[in-house]
Amino acid sequence: MKERMVKHKVFLVYDFDKEEEWLNDMAMQGWVLVEIGFCFCKYVFERSEPGEYIIRLAFVDGSTEDYISLVRESGGEYIGNFLKWAFFRRKSEYGNFELNSDTDSRIRMLYSVGKMLSAVGYVNLGIGTVNIINGMTVGVVNCACACLLFYCCGRIHGKIDELKRIRKYYE
Repeated sequence: MKERMVKHKVFLVYDFDKEEEWLNDMAMQGWVLVEIGFCFCKYVFERSEPGEYIIRLAFVDGSTEDYISLVRESGGEYIGNFLKWAFFRRKSEYGNFELNSDTDSRIRMLYSVGKMLSAVGYVNLGIGTVNIINGMTVGVVNCACACLLFYCCGRIHGKIDELKRIRKYYE
């Protein structure tokens, strides 16, 4: 049986690229991701050869099964998913492994992430407002969650603006 390690870490949606970087750093140290747990807080790693795998995250807006099949055709392995985020790995010996590698697909992905965050943010804001009006202090928690989600939306839109600037520069 291979040696395993469990790490608990909060995944901030707007920093998905940093999350991917952290997972690849772990793989470079000889710890490859084999399982994810509830709310991205639990990561299970297994001992492997340092640098043996490349890890990628994808926000799948549509059929998850179709997307998984597409990645498998390129030699990728599906690790797991939570909500619309899917985690993949591929042996580095097969060369570069990119998902959403062009600017337009990254912008589309970020728009999808932003829409999801906005929707959940507005739901939390509505529930929080109703609860506060009805004298329930738990509404403050919902409003705080809404603020955090809207902050994340702002960060996502900042990344979209940066990608649009880059795209415009290369046109």
